[in-house]
Amino acid sequence: MRSPLLRKSLVTVAAVAAGVLTALSVVPAHAAEYSSALKIRAVQYDAPGRDSNSCSSGNTDQEYLTVKNYSPRTTINLKGYVVKDATGNRFTFTANHYLQPGDYVKLRGGHGTDSDTHNVVYRDNCNFLWNNDKDTIYLYKPSGSRADVHAYTHRSDDPDGNGYINFHG
Repeated sequence: MRSPLLRKSLVTVAAVAAGVLTALSVVPAHAAEYSSALKIRAVQYDAPGRDSNSCSSGNTDQEYLTVKNYSPRTTINLKGYVVKDATGNRFTFTANHYLQPGDYVKLRGGHGTDSDTHNVVYRDNCNFLWNNDKDTIYLYKPSGSRADVHAYTHRSDDPDGNGYINFHG
């Protein structure tokens, strides 16, 4: 007959083993995360003010997506990367734009001058890309494989419509 202390130890060991197995079974789903150093970091999906697609007086330049290079040592050229939403609206980075390790770029609506120095690229389009209520944003590598994806839903605790500011750190 086993002592209560030994029985309690065996139960504890079994529980820990079950927990480890459960944790290990979750790893493949996490490991399936897209293998890219380039990730969506933030989105301002509901531009401040009254929505207007007017190029001269609209607020589409206040709508933006931030993409960050999370690589500790590799510079990434954005040329050929594609950003799409759930309905197929898309933007392709057609010019060279280099992100150093840890650097980011804001992809803005409207017209402006792209700048590595100011970390901004303009879509040269005054139409809104992101829905104010919910949307899914996809980031594709030049090869066509998916680099990242982020879905958002406007919430009452997000009054400024800027989504969760730190998706990946």
